[in-house]
Amino acid sequence: MDPETRRPEIIKVTPLQQMLASGTGAILTSLIVTPLDVVKIRLQAQNNPLPKGKCFVYSNGLMDHLCVCEEGGNKLWYKKPGNFQGTLDAFLKIIRNEGIKSLWSGLPPTLVMAVPATVIYFTCYDQLTALLRSKLGENKTCIPIVAGIVARFGAVTVISPLELIRTKMQSKKFSYIELHRFVSKKVSEDGWISLWRGWASTVLRDVPFSAMYWYNYEILKKWLCEKSGLYEPTFMINFTSGALSGSFAAVVTLPIDVVKTQKQTQLWTYESRKISVPLHMSTWVIMKNIVAKNGFSGLFSGLIPRLIKIAPACAIMISTYEFGKAFFQKRNVQRQQY
Repeated sequence: MDPETRRPEIIKVTPLQQMLASGTGAILTSLIVTPLDVVKIRLQAQNNPLPKGKCFVYSNGLMDHLCVCEEGGNKLWYKKPGNFQGTLDAFLKIIRNEGIKSLWSGLPPTLVMAVPATVIYFTCYDQLTALLRSKLGENKTCIPIVAGIVARFGAVTVISPLELIRTKMQSKKFSYIELHRFVSKKVSEDGWISLWRGWASTVLRDVPFSAMYWYNYEILKKWLCEKSGLYEPTFMINFTSGALSGSFAAVVTLPIDVVKTQKQTQLWTYESRKISVPLHMSTWVIMKNIVAKNGFSGLFSGLIPRLIKIAPACAIMISTYEFGKAFFQKRNVQRQQY
């Protein structure tokens, strides 16, 4: 089978099937990676307990979560005492003492946000890639970069208002009426644009990540196929390409991620104490402050935890997505034959 005969079959995967494949990948990634992050946070909380009113951001590979440490809050999974000797010990004690469900604390808001965001992102990427290939040719190296940038830009823009609402919901339990009042008040006071607060810092981190990730993923996938003498990538080729390209993009974009984390936690601290946010809290100023305080290495703090999370998350997500598309592709071909 030569490359020319393969392309029509790939195009036969419909947008709805791409959405189903990416949605499945997002759910599976969240289910696998969330327990690892919950255990990591419990270990960190045991060693460095946060005082009341402080907050931190954690990510389970698909979504960032802002958690507030305050008495009477609903973050019981975070505030329960530890006494863990290590990762495996934490897993076993959490399951024994709190039930296995505690390992998936924070999963519902992840699924509410991550699944639609991932569906929009991956489906847009594939549709844009197919369009650009039909216009520019199959082998243009700029295609994954352009498609990745546009797809991520669109996904962040669509999901940004939901991100603001989700962060508010995580701070304490809100009824739907209270949530509606909060959104209405914010819109009446600051206009509709206020719902996209934090959009710029998210774009600064996610768009470069997306461009690097897709470019390296497509290059690695093609190279591994050539080395293996294969026309189509296997599950392991997709998995390996996803892990390596995700790791590289995670390292390069880490400084922006560190700045975004600081900005989120600072904004929350100011808002929770009803203090006006200082004007100098730009990305560049925060970056300069980090370098002045901790040196250049401060911009790369948390590198290992980020890699441990991002590499498997990217690998699981892309390999599940590609597997789903291959499944639907075979079904479409079988339907045409009968």
